[in-house]
Amino acid sequence: MDYQKILDEIDSELSTTQFNGKVASYIPELANVPADQFGMHICCMQGGNYAIGAHSTPFSIQSISKVFSLTLALLYEGKATWKRVDVEPSGDPFNSLVQLEHENGIPRNPLINAGALVVSDILVSHLENPKKDYLAFIRKISGNPKIDFNLKVAASEKKWGFRNSALINLMKSFGNIKNDVEEVLDFYFHKCSIEMSCQTLAQTFLLYANHGCLLLNNERILTKTQAKRINAIMQTCGFYDEAGEFSFRVGLPGKSGVGGGIAAIHPGAYSVVVWSPKLNPKGNSSMGMAALELLTTKSGLSIF
Repeated sequence: MDYQKILDEIDSELSTTQFNGKVASYIPELANVPADQFGMHICCMQGGNYAIGAHSTPFSIQSISKVFSLTLALLYEGKATWKRVDVEPSGDPFNSLVQLEHENGIPRNPLINAGALVVSDILVSHLENPKKDYLAFIRKISGNPKIDFNLKVAASEKKWGFRNSALINLMKSFGNIKNDVEEVLDFYFHKCSIEMSCQTLAQTFLLYANHGCLLLNNERILTKTQAKRINAIMQTCGFYDEAGEFSFRVGLPGKSGVGGGIAAIHPGAYSVVVWSPKLNPKGNSSMGMAALELLTTKSGLSIF
């Protein structure tokens, strides 16, 4: 498969298309990112790397980090994780409080904000220094020791994170948050602020394309079953209340973030990351979704 040719065709087609959308201004620091940025990077299991645009420019990965925190939580709690967070698509916006009230503080899945806050609480219970230890884990699975938090983004999220405060306090009232609310929120905001490029993210997501093993040294991080579970949750829950649309159009497991990034995998074949900050009303990158739809259409390869 000539992935570079496909990417060049995608770049050409997208450059003549007008995409609507807005940068995530509810996090003021993200509103400063130029809206016209675009990058895309593919890492193949066989070792090939293919890219277009600003694929090496770091950006705030936001909710893509939820996949990594779920991975680490499973290493500590295994199946017990699912006693505190479900695995069903939400059908509601990523920061909705409605379902929590009706479902006794148990989030629908770990890839919406409420679920990620519960996962963050699990990690705060287990990690001696949550922010330091979590960053060390990301650096390990990415093979990049330079990955770091964007402290301005973390501070901006903390200042304006009223909805997340409401979510975690509601879950605390139901007994599904065990640690201090402010400590968990601080950890959550920092892990969302992590900056990575399309290239680095694609390299990291090979873990999920490779059934839980690091491709660099073949170290097993997840069991095959755990990797399968995470990929399944990405397929059904990775795009907020637009997961069905992404599955229909693209046909790959993946996760989006309001920083404009989307990471996706074709198990056993490749990982791909696209970044474009303009978001559609559901909170997903407009141009990113189009780019990935073109990728699976032109290559003729999806999981279906």
